[in-house]
Amino acid sequence: MSSKEQLAVFPGTFDPLTLGHFDIIKRACRIFDKVIVAVAASPSKNPLLTLEQRVELAKEACSGCGNVEVTGFCGMLVDFLRERSASILVRGVRTVADYDYEVQLAGMYRALMPQMEIVMLPTSGDLCFISSTLVRDVITHDGDISKFVPAAISEYVAARPHFWQRGQK
Repeated sequence: MSSKEQLAVFPGTFDPLTLGHFDIIKRACRIFDKVIVAVAASPSKNPLLTLEQRVELAKEACSGCGNVEVTGFCGMLVDFLRERSASILVRGVRTVADYDYEVQLAGMYRALMPQMEIVMLPTSGDLCFISSTLVRDVITHDGDISKFVPAAISEYVAARPHFWQRGQK
């Protein structure tokens, strides 16, 4: 990547990646030369899907986006950005509550990495009600998630009824 190309990182747990996340990814791809979708291990969140599953599903969902790289990471986000020589962070916001939280995070990130620029993109209005938490709830009740996630993820879940139960991921 030349010095003129802009590299942005869009981090998240993506458990699972939703259409709202995918909306942000596609829009970030139009703004930046390369977007790294950084899938966080986030063990404290007790994710439904393993890190490997989340990375693979995000790769499938983003396969049509030529300037996207999907990778997993553990540890602090600012360390990941430094390792990748990235200084632009993309964050999606759905609600005022998200915005308030993101402003707090931005302050913390900038204290840890002053050269970081943070771009907050509002989720498209028709997707702003979707959250991974709500999608997981639908999954655990054997509901249809196809209206809330990219096809690759919906198909993965549909092919594995009760996959969230121990030993069946």
